[in-house]
Amino acid sequence: MEIKPNIKQELSKRILVLDGAMGTMIQRYKLEEEEYRGEQFKDVKQLLKGNNDLLCITQPKIIQEIHEAYLEAGADIIETNTFNGTRISQSDYNLEEYVYEINLRAAQIAKEAADKFTRQNPDKPRFVAGAMGPTNKTASMSPKVTDPGFRNITFDQLREDYFEQAKALVEGGADILLVETIFDTLNAKAALVAINDLMLEKSEKFPVMVSGTIADASGRTLSGQTLEAFFTSVAHIDLLSVGLNCSLGAEEIRPYLEELSKIAPFNVSVHPNAGLPNQFGEYDESPHDMGLHIHDFTENQFVNIVGGCCGTTPDHIREIAEIAAKAEHRHIPDPIHVTEISGL
Repeated sequence: MEIKPNIKQELSKRILVLDGAMGTMIQRYKLEEEEYRGEQFKDVKQLLKGNNDLLCITQPKIIQEIHEAYLEAGADIIETNTFNGTRISQSDYNLEEYVYEINLRAAQIAKEAADKFTRQNPDKPRFVAGAMGPTNKTASMSPKVTDPGFRNITFDQLREDYFEQAKALVEGGADILLVETIFDTLNAKAALVAINDLMLEKSEKFPVMVSGTIADASGRTLSGQTLEAFFTSVAHIDLLSVGLNCSLGAEEIRPYLEELSKIAPFNVSVHPNAGLPNQFGEYDESPHDMGLHIHDFTENQFVNIVGGCCGTTPDHIREIAEIAAKAEHRHIPDPIHVTEISGL
């Protein structure tokens, strides 16, 4: 099971740049219900506006335009438009049967865009990360205050759904699988087991990125783990990278990124929001202001992969790419062979 060497080779030479927010860019198109539906879903009874993943089928040109805008800005890695690409998440729209097609098309669109830019400049290869979001359910916590033992999803259901998503992403051409915005480590472990099952089925090894999210200033994930506990829970996997994204802006994420960079014997990634949301839920941090914080990350050699999450645009990624191009990448520490066990 040989891993494709290119991404590891690139990371040994420089900081790689991840793209920015897909949802932020889709909002700029001001799409209405009929545009989400397209021809294929025009007779569906359920309202589909807001189902961004469906646009891979109904508006592929828009998704490709967004990918190319980020590649033009300097992104080395683009994420597929599949954050909600599982049966669990698509059940909100009664579109569970289209999950494989959504993920396959998403990976094909991103791969076409990435290959186009790689051909233009073979010295700067571009990669596709198959985005696997956390779903809208949690395996660790009860949604019922009066029944703490209740769960509305099982580990095996999550594993099956993630397996279907991962398989479609890989068969569509994804170079990497990215389990991201992890608020519940048990959900993430289901995704990682599914990915491992897929590797065994295909007798092939895929690079895997894992990115957690710190819920607030407590420094814990939503399911209660500290950063070090979260890392210990996933560190048994041979990861391409471990990192942090979403929830916090670059300034607020800094102490947790610094901690992670010290303990992780893997590449470290970060793609924070463009600051914290304002009272309207919008993100106001300019590319320049965000760039000042990213410059701090690179100067201190905290990162190997850096990009943007909510509120970031190609302008933010252009600023980040210029900073990354001049910076020294983080050198990965040797693993410490000590048994570590984590709870919260």
